Amino acid sequence: MGSRVRVWLNRTYAENVFFMDQLRNNPQHRAVEIHATHGDADSPVLAAADTAEPEPEGLSPRAYVEYALDMCARRSVDVFVPVLHQDAIVAQRAEFAALGTALLAPPAEAVAVFHDKVVAYQAVEAVGIPVPPWYRVRTAEELISAVEELEAAGQRACFKPASGAGGVGFRVITRTPFSLMHLSGFPSAYVPLDLVVEALRTAEEPVDWLVMPHLGQPEVSVDCLTGPDGRVRMAIGRTKNGRRRGFTLDDAWIEPARLLAEAFGLHYLSNIQFRMYGDEPVLMDVNTRPAGGLHQTAQCGVNAPWAAVQLALGEETGDVVPPFLGPDYTVVAGPRPVLSVSLPAQRTDAGVPTLSAMPAQAMESASAPAEATASAVPAQTASAQAASAIAAQASAPATAAVAPA
Repeated sequence: MGSRVRVWLNRTYAENVFFMDQLRNNPQHRAVEIHATHGDADSPVLAAADTAEPEPEGLSPRAYVEYALDMCARRSVDVFVPVLHQDAIVAQRAEFAALGTALLAPPAEAVAVFHDKVVAYQAVEAVGIPVPPWYRVRTAEELISAVEELEAAGQRACFKPASGAGGVGFRVITRTPFSLMHLSGFPSAYVPLDLVVEALRTAEEPVDWLVMPHLGQPEVSVDCLTGPDGRVRMAIGRTKNGRRRGFTLDDAWIEPARLLAEAFGLHYLSNIQFRMYGDEPVLMDVNTRPAGGLHQTAQCGVNAPWAAVQLALGEETGDVVPPFLGPDYTVVAGPRPVLSVSLPAQRTDAGVPTLSAMPAQAMESASAPAEATASAVPAQTASAQAASAIAAQASAPATAAVAPA
């Protein structure tokens, strides 16, 4: 069965509760202990972990790296899956390796390329991957010019931050005047151009947006698993067309994703997204982290999170080929446990050894001034009294809805 594997997930999105499930349900039946940290005490990843604790707030990227190094040393972490401050963490890969911790993340060079979407588009065009027309916008005048050019070509304009993850900040430009239509029903991604222009002209801080045509469906997210040798072991596309979702191995999506993963060294798990520009698939985004929808890919009979951990540990997986493609589906929100107290408690499953007790800092933070705890790094050890107090507070967990991405 092999030795126990200790995995740490730092501040991450709620869907990673499924990532944890897949690690535990690995085909080798290997024992896995999962540690989680988060800034939100009600994040379901804290309740899903074997051990958990709050993250310190207000740390600079370099201070966060020091916190992470200390965490890996104290917890004897074998594999660290960084999401928050991924760029700063991977830049110090050698320091983590010296502790015996493997980073489940691409090299610093790859993370840097895809942190800025403008740099990314320029880089992928250079290797022959088609991208949509795009404009970098920082002022109201630049926005108006970009929108007018796209509209003249018969396109509807949209914008999103030049750096960022997921759909945060994505909006579609409309010429429709603001009216009660915009206030009925659920909030919409459509925003009137005149209001955006006014907001830009009165803004006290600069913006850095990417303006492009609103791309057509289907949207295809290709989950890639790439070894540290640069060879892709798995590439499976998840399709999205309205509410309907499914899977594809069509070369129109898979081959560009493989090319990108190998050309830029997107080691371990990455997610490469395409949409349609007219009749042509074009790159929309590249995520240098595990996708929130990897549990959906599991419907094709593969366990990508576990295969990635194996590669990070230096174990060869061979090609991870889906034995079948799962049926079309849709996603709905569902309940997941959250902790019943504001501080994380240890799991008490019978017969399952856990990591060491939660640091005393977790207990101290409840009474410490906010400005003191914001910059504090968790203490090196926990007292027996603190652990007992937390265990005494723990009871049946509450629940929170998780809407898979």
